[in-house]
Amino acid sequence: QVQLVESGGGLVQAGGSLRLSCAASGRTFSGYKMGWFRQAPGKEREFVISIHWSEGITYYADSVKGRFTISRDNAKNTVYLQMNSLKPEDTAVYYCAASYKSEGYKYWGQGTQVTVSS
Repeated sequence: QVQLVESGGGLVQAGGSLRLSCAASGRTFSGYKMGWFRQAPGKEREFVISIHWSEGITYYADSVKGRFTISRDNAKNTVYLQMNSLKPEDTAVYYCAASYKSEGYKYWGQGTQVTVSS
């Protein structure tokens, strides 16, 4: 049973930084792609960033390029989302998700709230 648990959300002023964590358990995640998504009030969930667990290949939404980075710690089975230069429009619930090869994102965490004040 795959479990993803996010943490690290909170309230921050515009221009500030936060680091979100996603603790993954239940299996070996080599071959998986780990992604972060977000959903703002009244909007659809959108892709933010992802990383291939084994190869380390990353993908970024244009809106976060140059500000957000993703990394993983194999020993801790944890994926991190470092968010810098935060903007009020980054306010959303952030979700961690896991996808095995071409199966799509089947596994999701419960989400963590990020609020950026202006």
